[in-house]
Order: sequence, then structure tokens, then C-alpha cells
Amino acid sequence: MILSIWVSCFSLVQAQEAEADSMFFAPSKYLLLDKGLQFRITKAINSMYNFDFAAAERDYAVLAIQYPDHPLPEFLVALGYWWRIEVDVTNEKYDATLLKYLDRSIDKAQAMFDADEENKEAAFFLAAGYGFKGRLYSERRSWTKAAWAGKNALKYMEYSRGEEEFNPELLLGDALFNYFSEWIPEHYPLMRPVMALFPKGNKELGLQQLEEVATNAFYTRIEAQYFLFRLYASEEKEPFKALQISEYLHTKYPDNPYFHRSYARHLYAVGRWPQSVQESKEILDRIDAGQMGYESNSGRYAAFYIAQFNERMGNQAEAKKYYLKTLSYGEESESQESGYYLHSLLQLGKIANQEKNKTLAKKYFKEVKKYAKRKHPAHQEAREYIKKNKL
Repeated sequence: MILSIWVSCFSLVQAQEAEADSMFFAPSKYLLLDKGLQFRITKAINSMYNFDFAAAERDYAVLAIQYPDHPLPEFLVALGYWWRIEVDVTNEKYDATLLKYLDRSIDKAQAMFDADEENKEAAFFLAAGYGFKGRLYSERRSWTKAAWAGKNALKYMEYSRGEEEFNPELLLGDALFNYFSEWIPEHYPLMRPVMALFPKGNKELGLQQLEEVATNAFYTRIEAQYFLFRLYASEEKEPFKALQISEYLHTKYPDNPYFHRSYARHLYAVGRWPQSVQESKEILDRIDAGQMGYESNSGRYAAFYIAQFNERMGNQAEAKKYYLKTLSYGEESESQESGYYLHSLLQLGKIANQEKNKTLAKKYFKEVKKYAKRKHPAHQEAREYIKKNKL
């Protein structure tokens, strides 16, 4: 998780369940704050997060006809493409489409802003559009473009301040900036010159702000929860908090493959292995059925958890079967340098050695040394095992 995380800053659209008919909502001068609109697009937003993009985009098309000069429809479509990418960020096939819709949204927001620099909504969408461009560019290691987009996002975030009703949504940007502007230099020293261009952050405050957004915001609540469970799992060492959030998201959006595999992962991390296996098998079944968004990257996770469980239960044949599946999915997604792939090679090498097939064992350990950097723990373990067992 790198610069891509905080420069995204502002996904604007998570609708909550509406409780009253739109006829009772008072109009707002800003479309984003129009309660009637929020009521009408709730189903579309939920469809998008649940990976029913066709249903969501039909409603977005109606919205585009109703509001042809507003950035909201294009931004919503762009957000859907971001979630297609999020399932496997190494896959670049949606990049051009995502950027196309972001640029359209930015152009319309810029026209609104040029006509009235006091238009907080226009600044809001400019911050969001540039934030997502920066997030994509940083995933693609285009650091100069990412920094430029990030600075634009921060600039327009400042313009959009001052409208009390927007504050819960804007807090997501502050939260991500506070956390990652301190985290990035700690983990990526080469990025320190780039980070010197930005104000100083506060990681602890950023986490508190994310909690507030995840609890109180309307549009950005789900995005805040997404960042929270990732941070709790990987950085804050709070696996049960990560599990609680991912369980909620998977329950609410059961066909979202990212939330599904995250739930399986967090079950595995806290030792709830039978449940993790159950969810992992469901993921593999959905891949086989060709369900939208379920692909080899998710399969790599799921197969590994099943393999690990069977190994712990002493079922070596099943463990071997699913370690091999992990390799297959890893090769399909070109993830040979990932930890799950490398650990599967190690375990298969050990199993082959136990089965007295030293030739196959050597092959697996050779593969570990091929794909892992020398300082990687897997590379070191392979060297030590080869030496100890005279392979």
C-alpha cells in the first residue's frame, strides 16, 4: 500500500438505505446534497458496489440525461471502473476507460468552477477526479503524474472547504493525507523528496478521522471502511477489527469479490480456519462459474487458505492439491513473486522431498530462488532447506 492510497482521497458516492420517499426531501443548491437524488440513486450505488455494473450504469445513463452538464454521472461510472481494477490492480485493461470518465468529470467540474469559484461542489469533484487519477498513476509507478494529480486534489480540497454539510465527506481526504503522508516516508525512503512537497501529516489523527468518516459520512463511508480494514490488517495489527469491517462489507455486498476474499483472509488471520475454508471454496466455485469479478487473483488467495488448513489437519494430499492450484492461479495472474506463490512452492518442495521425489523437490526450490529476491525470507528458507536436506 503506497502513495496510491492517500492521493485517491475522495470517492464520493456511497448511498445509505433511504427511509422516506423523495417527495419529503427539501431541495439543495448542490446536487450531491439533494436528498431526493440520494434516495433515487441508492439502488444504483449499491448495485455498483455489489459488482452489478450493468444495472448501475443503466441508472447512471438516466442521470446523465437529467444532468448533462454535471460531473456526477461520469464520476459514478469512473468509480465502477475503479472497482473493476481494484480486484486485480496489476490488470491494466480498464485504465484507459477509467481515465476517460475521470477526465470527463473533471472537465465538467472545471467548467462549473470557472463560472463560480465559490462552487464547493465543483471543487469537490475536481478534488475527487484528480485524487483517483493520482491513485491509478501511483499504482502504475508513474510517480511524477501521481504527485501532480495529488497536489491538484489537495488544492481543490482546500477550495471545497467551508460548506458544513460537505465536512464528513471531506474528512476522508484529510484522514488519508494525514495517515499516508507520514507512513510513506517511513516505508519508502526514496519517496522522501517527493513527500517534502506536501504538508506534514499525523498518522494517529488520520486513523481517528477514518473512524469518524466510516461512522458518520454519507457518500464516503464505504470507502473509509475499505481503507480501515486494510490498515487494521496490515499496519495497525488489529486483525479482529479488520475482520469486523470486512464481514459487514461482505454481508452487505455479497457479490463484491474484493470484500469476499478480504473476509476469507481476515477469518484465516484470526484462526477461524473452517469458516475461511468455507468462504474460500465459495470463491473458487464462483471463479469456475465465471461470476463477474471473480478471477485468478482471488483464486490465489482462496486456494492458499484451503491448502494451509489441510496441511494443518494433516491431509497432505488435499494440501498438495490446493498448493498446486495456488501456483496455477498465481501464474495466470502473473503473481509469481507474491508471498502465497512462493510459500506454496516451498511447501510443495517439502512435500516432494517427504515423498522421496528429490528431483521434483529440487525443481520447486529452484523456482523459489528464481522468483524470490535473495533477501526474501522464502529465498533464505529454500537455501537452508536445500543445505540441510542435501538436495
